[in-house]
Amino acid sequence: MGIVLLLASASADHGRMPIRGRTMATAPGNAAGPRIQSLRAVVRDTLPHDPRAFTQGLEFRGATLYESTGVVGQSSLRAGPPGKPSTRYVELPAPLFGEGITLSGAKLWQLTWRNGIAIERDPTTLAERRRVSYRGEGWGLCHQRVAGRERLVMSDGTDRLTFRDPDTFTATGGVNVRQDGAPATGLNELECTSDGFVYANVYATDTILRIDPHTGTVTAHIDAAGLLTASESRGAQRLNGIAAVPGTDGFLITGKLWPHMFQVTFVPR
Repeated sequence: MGIVLLLASASADHGRMPIRGRTMATAPGNAAGPRIQSLRAVVRDTLPHDPRAFTQGLEFRGATLYESTGVVGQSSLRAGPPGKPSTRYVELPAPLFGEGITLSGAKLWQLTWRNGIAIERDPTTLAERRRVSYRGEGWGLCHQRVAGRERLVMSDGTDRLTFRDPDTFTATGGVNVRQDGAPATGLNELECTSDGFVYANVYATDTILRIDPHTGTVTAHIDAAGLLTASESRGAQRLNGIAAVPGTDGFLITGKLWPHMFQVTFVPR
């Protein structure tokens, strides 16, 4: 399918607009409350990225980068060295629309957007093992260890993060995310880091939020604008995809239909 048709399909199947009656996350204000750090993404390295990939999720395990892509009839899961052709690749049959992914031990979980299905896969072969149903939309997913116990953290495009059991995918709780006391909505692709924070792409923006999942408080607002040139931006859609790079303080970030991935660090503005 040509790029024009791909973009048309993506728009038709994934026209995510700000949720009516809710406020999209904005830059830190002056309201009383905990100070929100203002950070920016500084590029340390640039890697190739498949410009046909409608990126919905990124995650590292060791040196392997896993990537989930969306759009009905074009959704996939792929794995391999970052910046190089995938060594493993599987497609999701229509009508499934691939979304966020995470790894938990011997399981790889992949969300779907409006299908209400989470797919458990083998992390090595990417083969499907089973499907589990859930209510609502699936957007982002990441894995945490809290007080010696493991859990999954899931977003659905609102201000809500839902906690799930990594074995059964059953909801076990959740938290509403607040920035300066207001709902921080549009939470999309997620990355859980070893220091206990959750990083979230904010849909339809170049913003990433750092969230304390225990309280739901936004602790940092990260500006990731300007990574693509003007000509590259014409063929691309929004920032989406964040993965902590193992053994470093950096992250790998990209977007839907982007020709590059960027290894970045977050520094004060």
